Amino acid sequence: MDPAPLDAAPPPAPSRRRLSTPAIACAFLLGVLSVQALPALPPRLLVVALGLAAIGVAWRWPRARWIATVALGFAWCAWRADVALLERLPRELEGRDFDVVGVVDDLPLARSDATRFLLRVEWAWLDGEPVALHGRVRLSWYGQVPEALGACERWRLPLRLKRPRGLVNPGGFDAERHALERRIVAVGYVRDGGAHERLGRVPFCVDGLRERLSAAIVAHVGDRHATRLLRAFSVGDTRALDAADWDVARANGVTHLISISGFHVGVAALFGAALVRLLWWAVPALALRVPAPLAMAPAAFATALGYGLLAGGSLPTVRTVLMIGVVTLARLSRRAGSGAQSLALALLAVLAFDPAAVLAPGFWLSFAGVAFLMLSLQHERGALGFVRELGIGQWVMTIALLPLTVWFFGEASLVGALSNLVAIPFVSLAIVPATLLATLLELIAPALAAPLFVAAGWLVDLQWWLWARMAAWPGAHWYLPEVAPVALVLAMTGAIWLFLPRGVPLRPLGLLLFLPLVAPALQRPAPGAFEATLIDVGQGLSVLVRTHRHALLYDAGARYPSEFDLGEAAVLPTLRAFGLDRLDRLIVSHNDNDHAGGAAALIRAWPEADRLGGEAATSPLDLAPCEAGREWRWDGVRFRILHPAPASMQSGNDRSCVLLVEHAAGRLLLTGDIGMRVERGLAGAVGDGPPLILVVPHHGSRTSSGAGFIAALQPRLGLISAGWRSRFGHPHPRVVERYRRAGVELVNTADAGAVQVVFAADAEPRIARREREHRRRYWRE
Repeated sequence: MDPAPLDAAPPPAPSRRRLSTPAIACAFLLGVLSVQALPALPPRLLVVALGLAAIGVAWRWPRARWIATVALGFAWCAWRADVALLERLPRELEGRDFDVVGVVDDLPLARSDATRFLLRVEWAWLDGEPVALHGRVRLSWYGQVPEALGACERWRLPLRLKRPRGLVNPGGFDAERHALERRIVAVGYVRDGGAHERLGRVPFCVDGLRERLSAAIVAHVGDRHATRLLRAFSVGDTRALDAADWDVARANGVTHLISISGFHVGVAALFGAALVRLLWWAVPALALRVPAPLAMAPAAFATALGYGLLAGGSLPTVRTVLMIGVVTLARLSRRAGSGAQSLALALLAVLAFDPAAVLAPGFWLSFAGVAFLMLSLQHERGALGFVRELGIGQWVMTIALLPLTVWFFGEASLVGALSNLVAIPFVSLAIVPATLLATLLELIAPALAAPLFVAAGWLVDLQWWLWARMAAWPGAHWYLPEVAPVALVLAMTGAIWLFLPRGVPLRPLGLLLFLPLVAPALQRPAPGAFEATLIDVGQGLSVLVRTHRHALLYDAGARYPSEFDLGEAAVLPTLRAFGLDRLDRLIVSHNDNDHAGGAAALIRAWPEADRLGGEAATSPLDLAPCEAGREWRWDGVRFRILHPAPASMQSGNDRSCVLLVEHAAGRLLLTGDIGMRVERGLAGAVGDGPPLILVVPHHGSRTSSGAGFIAALQPRLGLISAGWRSRFGHPHPRVVERYRRAGVELVNTADAGAVQVVFAADAEPRIARREREHRRRYWRE
C-alpha cells in the first residue's frame, strides 16, 4: 500500500456528540412523564439537587446528555408540581369563610340554579386578617346574581372554600388532576351574607372581548342552534352547547372541531398571510422595501396569535401558535427548518412553560396527531394528491389516535373517519374562514359582519344536519373497557409500525398489537361467586353487583339542577370500565334524588334492563314495584328482596327497597335510606349465615344504624357512601361510634373512592380495591 502523501489533510477530530432537537424534546418529555406516575413528589431539596446535577452532567459529559435531559425534565416538572400543590388552600382552612377580591377569569356560565365561574384571586382575608391565597378558584353563585357577572370584572365576594377534590372511580373523570392542570387552588361558592361588590372592569382583557363578540353573534343571528356553534367557532365560547350537542360531536369524532382547534388556527394564519400577499400585489412598491415572504411570515403569526387568544388559549391552539412562531423565526432568519424540528421546539416550549400540560388529553391528541401525519403523509402535489392525502389523513388520525382516545375517554367513534373526511374541509375551509372574516368585520365594521354571520349560520345548520344523522349510525359510540398501560403502549407501538414509510416490511402486522386494547381479557367473578363495587357518587348511593354472567345496579346517584348527572358522569363510565355490555336489572331503592336522579341515564343506555323501585307508584321512571318475598338466582348466587312488604303504607326513606345478596361464603345487604323503625323488623328477615357486609343505611345518618340493629346483624364490614365534607354531616359521629364499639370496620367512599368487595365462592369476603389508594397520584388528596 502506498504511503499517504505528505500534504494530505489530517483526519478530522472526533466531533462531540450532539442531540437533535427531536431527541432533546423526547428526552425532556420522558422526564416529565416519569413524575406523573409518582404517588408522592420527592423532597424539594432532592429535586433541586437533581436539576443542578443534570445541568452539570450535560455540560461536562456530552455522551450523557440524553440521560441528563431526562433528569432535567423530571426535576423541572417535580418542582413546578410542588409549587402548584403548595398554592392550594391549606387543609386547616377548609370550610372557612373568606373575604376575597378577584377578577372573573374565562367566561361565566349561567344556569337556572347557579352561575359558575373562575375567579383569579388577588387579595383574600380570613376573619379580617390577610391570608396568602393566590390563583384560580372555581365558584358557584347560587340563586339570582345581584348584577350581571361578566368576564374581566373585579369583584369583592364572601366565599366558602375547600381544596379541590373529586370522585375516584374506574374509568372516571379525574377532577383533581384537572384542577392541577388548570391551576385551580380551591373550589367553593359565594355566601349569601356579606358584601357583594362589583369593583370595576380590568382593561385590555381578552376574555371581555370574547364575551362581547359572543353577544354580538347572538344579536346578529338570533338565539338558535347555529348560534351556539358560531360562538364556539369564532371565540371558543361553548357555554350554550348542551349534553346532546356534545353527544353528537363525540359520536362523529369531531369534538376537536367544535371549539377553535389547532387546524383552525392554521387556517387563520393562512388567512393573515393571504391578506399580506394581496396587499403586496396591490402595492408592488412594498416589495422593494420588504420581500413578500418575509412580510407574510409575521402576519401569519400575528393572525394565529390573535385567533388563539380568542380561543381562550387552549392547548391545541397554543401548540399551533408555537409551531407557526418557530416557522416565522426560521423564515425571518432565512434558515430552513423541518416539520419535526418545529414540532419538537413547540413541544419543548409547552413543557418549559407548563409541564402539567401532559395531564391534559388535548396535549397528547394534539402532538401525537401532528407527529403521525408527518410520519405517514407523502406531501403529494396537485388537487388529486391533496384529496388523496386528506382521506389518508383521516384514517391515520382515527386509527393512530384510537389508543389515546380510549385511554382518556373510554370510547371511540367508528364513523369518525368518514365524518371528519367531510367535516374538516367544510368546517375549516368554509365555516371557519367565514366566521373569522365576520369576527374581524365585527371589530371594524359591525354592519358588514351581520350578513356574513347569517351566511355562516346556514353553513353550520347544513353541517349539523349531517352530523346529527351520522350520530345515529351503528358504531358511532364504541365503548371499550378500561385500558391497561401495557395495552396502551402496545397499541401505540402498533400504530407507529402501521404508519411507517412505504417499503418497511410487514406493516399490517401492527394491527395485531391493537388486540389487547380492543379485545381485552375481562375479569369476571367465577361461577358461584360475586363482586360488589360501591361507586363513588359523592352524597348519594350506587352499587354494582356482578356475578359470572349477570350485572345488577342498585341506585344511580344524583342528577342536579345544573344538569350534572352522576349516572352519566360516574356510574356509566364505571360500568363500561368493567366491560359491561348489558345491565340485567336496575333497582332504584326510593325516589330521593341522590339515589334515583341518575337512573334515567342508565335506562337510556340499557332500555332492555329489568327495573324495580321501592316507590314505583310515584316514580317518574317506568319501574315495577320492589316487594318483599321476591327472589332469584344468578350463576349460583341468591338475591332476596326483604323490604318493603307488598301492602306496606310506608313512603319516602322507609320504603327503600332492601336487597340481600348471598352465597355459601358471604352476604351483602343493601339498605337504601331506611331508618331505625324499619331496622327493628329487618334483622329477623336477614337471619343468620356467613359473614355479612353491610351498606350502612342512609349514609350513616343519625336516624339510622341503631345499636340493636348493629348487634343483631354483626356485620364484618360497613360501607358508607357519602360526600367529602358533606353538608349533611354524614356519617354522624354517634353512628361511627356505635359501629366502633361493635368492632365493625367502616369504609367511606369520601375517603377511599370506589370500593370493590370480592365474595369468593370458598373464602370470606374481602376488600379487593380502594380506588383512591389503587390510583394514588401525587396530585390526589
